[in-house]
Amino acid sequence: MSYPAATLPEPILTPEAYLLGENDNPGGVRHEYVNGLIYAMAGASRNHNRTSGRMYARLLQHLQGTSCEPFQSDMKVKVQNGDDVRFYYPDVQVTCAEETDRYFNEHPCLIVEVLSEATQRQDRTEKRLAYQTLPSLLEFVLLSQDSPYLELYRRRTQWQRECYVGTQEVTLESVGLTLAVEELYP
Repeated sequence: MSYPAATLPEPILTPEAYLLGENDNPGGVRHEYVNGLIYAMAGASRNHNRTSGRMYARLLQHLQGTSCEPFQSDMKVKVQNGDDVRFYYPDVQVTCAEETDRYFNEHPCLIVEVLSEATQRQDRTEKRLAYQTLPSLLEFVLLSQDSPYLELYRRRTQWQRECYVGTQEVTLESVGLTLAVEELYP
């Protein structure tokens, strides 16, 4: 018995074609890219924006005068392992390397994602695993958008999960910042 050959439902987009359409996109809709397929980004809630904004503000203030620079959700991260090429828009990222592309970073040391009902499964699995393949990444943070809760994954602990809540302090070793989790919440 023979089976028909599998066919793809739509053409695969090259990374170059994706970037050509995505960079300086006047329509304002952002798309993530995973091995030839693009996915429109969902809008974020008010709490999501507040939490990611507070994290960005703390990092911006803390890193002033250093070679490290934080970026908000409009800057992509490129993850490439052989032919596996992905572009994601993390909520917050920090790079201390000299990056050369105008639209994406390849060497972040810290990535932060704020969880929502729509994105938490992808953030906890696909994105976390992809980000952890970046040689430069030292820490990955997941923040609840609804309550003072932070999950931290560090390269030095083989990506074991650490959890912090409320008034507990956490040190982000990648950037030397210590803060109480509740500082990131309204």
